[in-house]
Amino acid sequence: MSKVHILGSDGFLGKRLVSKFGDNCIPIHRLGLDYRLREDAICAVAHVRGDIVINSCGRVGGIGDNRAKPYEFYLDNLLIGTELMDAAYYAGAKKFVQIGTVCSYPLHGTYPMGENQFWDGLPENTNSAYGMSRRALVSQAQALNHQHGFNVISPILANLYGPGDSSSHVIPDMIRAFTKAVESNYKQVVLWGSGNCSREFLYVDDAAEAIKFLVEQYDSPEIINVVSGDEIKIRDLAEMVAPQCGFTGDILWDTSRPDGQPRRKFDGSKLARLGWSSKTRLEDGIKATIADYMSRRTSVNA
Repeated sequence: MSKVHILGSDGFLGKRLVSKFGDNCIPIHRLGLDYRLREDAICAVAHVRGDIVINSCGRVGGIGDNRAKPYEFYLDNLLIGTELMDAAYYAGAKKFVQIGTVCSYPLHGTYPMGENQFWDGLPENTNSAYGMSRRALVSQAQALNHQHGFNVISPILANLYGPGDSSSHVIPDMIRAFTKAVESNYKQVVLWGSGNCSREFLYVDDAAEAIKFLVEQYDSPEIINVVSGDEIKIRDLAEMVAPQCGFTGDILWDTSRPDGQPRRKFDGSKLARLGWSSKTRLEDGIKATIADYMSRRTSVNA
């Protein structure tokens, strides 16, 4: 098997990819490089001829971040993906993996959403800029494959979660909020939105395993969903997370804040037919994520 070069090897998903590929992996550390710049992207992948490159880089954040800085989310993700993919092609890479997101799917559709609905409308407004930047990279990948025969695959990942997630996404945000409430003896926690929207969550280790599977088994420019089937309403998620953090007070919902996408439920049958499905149940993944967070807080405060 060819060597696998992992861009973003120090990130949330990147660390798992390094672990999954083991001795066959070559982590690519940023070392002060700005991947939005062509010369830095070329430098990062200068030695990948005949090998595989996985791009797990990008700018990510929750609804608040996306609403506050949509241009940065759009431009940073577009430039990073564009320059790295182009540089890898000219460097002679054998295969390039451009990781995508379900945030690129349209606001409206039929559920579960399959790959054939990916282009059927605009993403939900609160993360539209981010979603469109990632969708543009799928278009670039398909154009590069069509014109030059470059093997680029685009796995579309559901919302990731798991141990070590320090982002502002919903699960780590909830864990932080409930833990702070317990430590401060708060009797109430206020969360954004109505709690009635749903999300589909994918454990980060399962995501890394799926990407490894696709590197070895999949060579089509057509997108492929990497999902878990674990759809849950945010209100029900809060009721699952709170007691595991030790919080037994009231959960209030600030409906002046946006819900984001009303529903996320995706069809994973295409990948299942190839022989892969997620292994980690949401309840088990949440438990492991909370345990890791508590352990890290204990070690910091020791």
